[in-house]
Amino acid sequence: MKDAPHSSRRPKAPAPAPDTPGLAARRAAADAVDTVLEKGRPLEESLERLTRDLDERDRALTRMIAATALRRLGSLRALLRTLLERGVPDKARRVETLLVIGAAQILFMDVPDHAAVGTSVALAGENPGTAGFKGLVNAVLRRIAREGRAALPDVPDQPTWMVEGWAGAYGGEAAEAISRALAAEAPLDVTAKEDAAGWAEKLGGRLLPTGSIRLVDAGNVTALPGFAEGAWWVQDAAAALPARLLHAGEGQRVADLCAAPGGKTAQLAVTGAEVVALDRSAPRLRRLRQNLTRLGLTADIVEADATNWRGGPFDGVLIDAPCSATGTIRRHPDVAWTKVPADIASLADLQSRILAHAARLVKPGGRLVYSTCSLEPEEGERQVEAFLARHTDFVREPVTPGECGIALEWINAAGEVRTLPTHLPDADARFAGLDGFFAARLRRK
Repeated sequence: MKDAPHSSRRPKAPAPAPDTPGLAARRAAADAVDTVLEKGRPLEESLERLTRDLDERDRALTRMIAATALRRLGSLRALLRTLLERGVPDKARRVETLLVIGAAQILFMDVPDHAAVGTSVALAGENPGTAGFKGLVNAVLRRIAREGRAALPDVPDQPTWMVEGWAGAYGGEAAEAISRALAAEAPLDVTAKEDAAGWAEKLGGRLLPTGSIRLVDAGNVTALPGFAEGAWWVQDAAAALPARLLHAGEGQRVADLCAAPGGKTAQLAVTGAEVVALDRSAPRLRRLRQNLTRLGLTADIVEADATNWRGGPFDGVLIDAPCSATGTIRRHPDVAWTKVPADIASLADLQSRILAHAARLVKPGGRLVYSTCSLEPEEGERQVEAFLARHTDFVREPVTPGECGIALEWINAAGEVRTLPTHLPDADARFAGLDGFFAARLRRK
């Protein structure tokens, strides 16, 4: 990441030829951003399709540009509003996308200003609907290059409704800090099958108190030591906590509902427990099978709906429920722009139905761990409160500070885990932060 460019430099922005290096990557990035914002499709899905014919370097550049643009979209749009008196032309919404990806490169990436400006201008010239705005794109991006980050308005990078919801849940100051934390790129966390300290050393990473290994500047994950051998898998440190809270072990039968892509299934399988991994999505289960095969682990894989599957009884049931995923915006910045308030209510209803059915699968004395990668109380704390009011045969089994490396500040008054993107601070910002996660451990009487 670079600081604001020198205000004295005025990059020239000639329209590059069609074969200009990096133009294809910028085109794919613009298309990916448009697909997220206009069609509400996940960024990863769009990138997989749009970068299929690009080489590894351009694929990485495409991903970084699109992710950075979406991660900082709130402040970038606010900046453009200050520079465009009449706003972005309604008949040429693509112009805003080209300005956003150009500004993202100038302000937040280690990209030469002239390359960011010139490629955005060139992309504007490719489309008859935007060709007439080449001069506008050139002028606006050159001004952004001159003025640098100092011109950015101090506004959240996520939608207003989302940040206001966090303010209601955690307080205004905390919400602002969460918003800032989510605008930073996430580090890469991995979970080792065994010898986490040894693998942290081999990978040049840092062993976290929770047992996860944190890496920065990891590059191509599949080329790292131990990947091909199945020694570890990618999993955010917060996402690794719910499976650990189940304390599964040999001789136990446990179920991982909503299991794909398989990180939590792998955690449970490593303990020696007999694991049933259930998911309703056949494509996602294929990925789970591939991951378990690479890791040399086994589970009974079931394609079924967690709201009505007949199975059990189990010593432990883990529910990593479908949710808004607002806690993962650092690594999935499209989430901020593909979710709307109505999604929270519909997802909460689904979570309630999964929880109610899962309760029937737990043996008397058995554990149920419910988790979501959401910052919304409707999908976490309130969900558990409503469940316990309806199911008096279950009680909370509070999490204690230090258990599974969990810090005191990650535990709420009810003994549930609530991690925030501001948690796990570090002097080196690249190592800081966690995904926003909620986890509650319940026991059947």
